[in-house]
This record gives sequence, C-alpha cells and structure tokens, in this order.
Amino acid sequence: MRFGSFSEMTGYYAERTPDSPALVFEEGGSVKALSFSAFHGRIRERAEELKSAAVLGAGSGAEGPAGVRCVGVFCTGSLDCVVDILAAARAGFQQVLLDPMASDELLKEQIGLSGADMLLGDEDLAEEFEEFLRPAGQAPDLKAGRILFFTSGTTASARAVALSEASLCCSAYNGGSLLPLDPSDRLLLMLPLNHVFGFVCGLLWPLSCGASAALGRGPRHYADDMAFFRPTAVSLVPLLLGFLLKNGLLNEELRLMLIGAGECPPALIRAVKDKGIRVSFGYGLTETSSGLALSLGDDPYALTVCPDDEIRIASDGEIMVRAPGSMMEGYYRDPEATARAFSDGWLMTGDLGLIGEGGRLWITGRKKDIFVLPDGTKVYLPEYEAKLSEVLAGRDFALFMKDGAVCLAVSGGKSEEDGIAEAVLPLMKTLPRGQQIRRILMTGAIPRTATGKVRRWALAEEVN
Repeated sequence: MRFGSFSEMTGYYAERTPDSPALVFEEGGSVKALSFSAFHGRIRERAEELKSAAVLGAGSGAEGPAGVRCVGVFCTGSLDCVVDILAAARAGFQQVLLDPMASDELLKEQIGLSGADMLLGDEDLAEEFEEFLRPAGQAPDLKAGRILFFTSGTTASARAVALSEASLCCSAYNGGSLLPLDPSDRLLLMLPLNHVFGFVCGLLWPLSCGASAALGRGPRHYADDMAFFRPTAVSLVPLLLGFLLKNGLLNEELRLMLIGAGECPPALIRAVKDKGIRVSFGYGLTETSSGLALSLGDDPYALTVCPDDEIRIASDGEIMVRAPGSMMEGYYRDPEATARAFSDGWLMTGDLGLIGEGGRLWITGRKKDIFVLPDGTKVYLPEYEAKLSEVLAGRDFALFMKDGAVCLAVSGGKSEEDGIAEAVLPLMKTLPRGQQIRRILMTGAIPRTATGKVRRWALAEEVN
C-alpha cells in the first residue's frame, strides 16, 4: 500500500485494523502492545501539543516561515521517541534525528547545522544542548515535513541528507512490495532510528504492511531482546548478525531476516539459512531514503531493483541511480555537494556493480575511497590518512580492510612495528573503537596502480 505521509499510514490501519498491534514494547518487565488505533491517536494528540504555544515556548529560536519549527529528536528508540518523530512530522515541522550516543562535539555540530530550535527525546540531553539551539531571529532554511539524516561517516565527512515523509514512505513501499510482511508478523527494531536503514527497514516497513514493530531496548539488551520479543522478522547490520549467531541468540519464531548497510560474509548468511530462516540482502543509500534493491532468491547477492527505481552501470562500472519517489532533496545547505552527486539526473553512488541475468544487480566494490565497516559506519580514507600523515611523516603507508577491520600497511621492516604502533596510539584514542587500526602490516613498497592509486586488495592478501 502506498502512503504519502506517516499519519496516512497509521491512519489507514487505525481505520481498517484498529485493534491490531502497531508497536510492541517493554513496560515494567513485560511485553506490552499499542494498537494502531491507540498509536494513531497518540500521534494526533502529541502533534497538537507540539503546536501549542506552551510547548513551542520552550525552544530558544523564533519560528521559521509559515510557523515551521525545526525539532531535534534524540533517537532513544523508546515509545515516546517514536511518537515524537511521527507527531513532529504531522505538526508540519522540520526535524533532525540525532544519535544520543554521539560525541558532544558531533551533536553540537549537527544541532547547529540543522537550525534546530527545540530538542525532544531525552530531557537531560535536551537541557545539556539547549545553548546550541538556533538563536532567535536567525533566518533558517526550514521546510515543513523535511527530515534530516546524517550519513554514517566520520565527523568532518558526514553530511545532512534532506529527506521527506513522502520519500521515506515511498522507500517503505518499495521494500514491502518486494518483501511483504504479514499483519501477524512482528519485526524487531534493533537498529538506531537516526540511521535511515533502521528508520525505514526497522519501523516503516512493518507499519506500512500493517504488521507490528517491536521496539528493541538498545545495545545493552542485544543479548536478550530476541528471546524477550520473539520476533518473526528482523533487520540487521552484519556486525550485529555475527554477534547474535556467535551467541546462539536467534529465536525459534524468526522466519525472515533483512541484512544491509555493509558487506556480509557468506559464512554468516549460510549459518542463518541453515536454521531455515529466509535471508534477504538489501542495498540502499541515505540519499535514496534507504533501499534500492533486495535479494529475493537463493543467491543473496543477486539483487532485484525496487519497483520505482532505475539503475544503470556507467562506463567505469559505477552504479547510477534514478529514484524519483525516494530521492533526497539534496545535501542540506550544501548545493555544491548536491550538484556534484548527480550526473545528468542520475545519482552517482560511488559503488561498483554489474547487471546480470534477469536485470539483477550485483555489487562488486567501491569506487570512492571509503571503507564500510560491518556496523554500517563509513570511514573516509582521505581524511583518515591525512591524520595519519601527521604522525607518520615521511613514511609510505596506506589503509586497507581485512575481515571487517581497519588495518595499516607501512613500508619498512618488521623491527619498526612497535614504533609505528606507539606513534599512532594517540590518534587511535580519539577514534571510535570500530574505526581504530587493528593490525599493522610492515611490508615492502606499497603496491600501487600505474596512476598511483593504492592496490588495497593486494595488501589484504598479504595478511593471513
């Protein structure tokens, strides 16, 4: 079913299946459910509260054009958080979805860039970051219904992608039309809502099908949420899938798994299929409101393109996309970057691929110098290597990835390894754990192409 807004989606099922569970959550140690009728009603009520003078007066900024406000929502994943996001959209506000676990520096930057003048989702964080809200009288770039998602990169490289209710609902429709859920299904939301994969494939996908979304309780409960909520479906990144498999945490009721946001080792997929669980691999971008293609058959790497999308392969192998219904408005307040992202109306993905039998898409690699870690985080190599050059002055080095981990190759002898490790240690302490260098390879000359580009795959082959 196609929907143009979140309220249209919840309202449709509130009218037709009012007593069916829309959200499942933990309360007082027990599993509770909120029906579509009650959920839709709470969204309506909260939207009116957000529009009222009393609540709006809590913000420090002036209203934007036609009364539009920009709300920053700390995505805790709670029931109130979900209601706030959908209600802010119904109220006609612009909003930016924020990671409550992000560094103070990153949150300050994102709140400032978005023009947020009110914060929701976590009272303590809202109070802590209130001073960084948009000053009164500042002329912001606001648009009703616009939702900003930050790409999952490092601080300097992450961009705010401007999406809309309509584009996100279109993406949910595309995914649901290829991989439908039954109203009796319960999909466990374990991924953060401030990432578009989690938002669309963890929340909107089940709701658009009239199924229920179980609100996971965050990283501290990864080990017991499957047993607690007993889902029939789940969306995961490869790193989380590996954790669940290693610890035997997949519940018996689970019948469908969607994997995305990073390369998934074949061994993990085989392990899931051996349990009789259907596995689908998804390919998408923040810029296209998430999904562009899904695997539907036995081969998890043979992807069927979503109904409203069009993909072609450029002469250099880059995947080019046209997705009229789910394409971003652009990078927020960055028209130059937006223009660079397109060629003759086609979005340049930076991914390499080929189109094979039946028009299916295969992803073969990355064109851009980006590592995509198993948790979906993107590491921008030029930025990372520029920082390393400051501590490895005069050394020939390069980064490469092996088994999902960032590794460093340095031209030199084995006896120098300890000195290299000591030199990069201060930098490593400033980076998230997943982005830190896990192995140092002392090698001969760094292998490069005729044009000087590092042959990173060749370095990975040197490591046993």
